[in-house]
Amino acid sequence: VRLVESGGGLVQAGGSLRLTCAASGGTFSSYVMGWFRQTPGKEREFVAAITWNGGGTLHADSVKGRFTMSRDNGKNAVYLQMNSLKSEDTAVYYCAAATRWSVIAKPLPPSEYDYWGQGTQVTVSS
Repeated sequence: VRLVESGGGLVQAGGSLRLTCAASGGTFSSYVMGWFRQTPGKEREFVAAITWNGGGTLHADSVKGRFTMSRDNGKNAVYLQMNSLKSEDTAVYYCAAATRWSVIAKPLPPSEYDYWGQGTQVTVSS
């Protein structure tokens, strides 16, 4: 499974960005996908996850109400719509595939994700 993120960039506080993660290889429509973010010196942080068919999503409390994760299995892609961005959202954002999971009731740790993209930088200026 190969994952490629895009859509990052520089945005002012209060603005919006939409991240895209394009997947190739594997059976994309059968497993959980997640978004994580990381800043220098810190551990990778869970942002959002979505079940195999998009029927269920989980979002971290820090982004709830501002970020929305979705997926389009026909296009082998997941998205992260980020609104009302804050300076503390500045990070490298990674998408990941948890191929052993199709549904989840709570966030999975990074160790449960088998494949990762290379990351895309999001910088929010205040």
